[in-house]
Amino acid sequence: MKCPFCGSLDTQVVDTRMSDEGDSVRRRRRCAACDKRFTTHETAEVRLPQVVKLNGNRAEFDREKIRVSFMRALHKRPVPTQLVDEAIGRIVQKVLSLGEREIDSRRVGEMVMAELARLDKVAYIRFASVYRSFQDVDDFKDVIREVSKKGAST
Repeated sequence: MKCPFCGSLDTQVVDTRMSDEGDSVRRRRRCAACDKRFTTHETAEVRLPQVVKLNGNRAEFDREKIRVSFMRALHKRPVPTQLVDEAIGRIVQKVLSLGEREIDSRRVGEMVMAELARLDKVAYIRFASVYRSFQDVDDFKDVIREVSKKGAST
């Protein structure tokens, strides 16, 4: 680690401590050249994959876009924010667990739909109507039948 005071690369770790949450490490270092001390912090870097859109364009995976989709679908529905946060967390964990550098936007959309189906059937139907580009009432009937069957089997 380069000393921020003199630029020397010859530094030594004097003390190491884990954060209370266990997600970062704090290290006290001493520069061998100028004898000054400084602190560094280490955290794991997790990179979410690029999202490949239907038109082939790529975009960064954006948690906020997923949150906006949830909030639109759940508008005026009795679902606590904590449950939405947990659902978004599950989606992010699924995406990370794939270990891929790219993910198709359709796959992300299906994950959102699955989580909405668990949270609120009306929100699921709202999201599906936009996501699947419903053209007429029959499309709504099909999804309502699908939700009714899932509800009856659980």
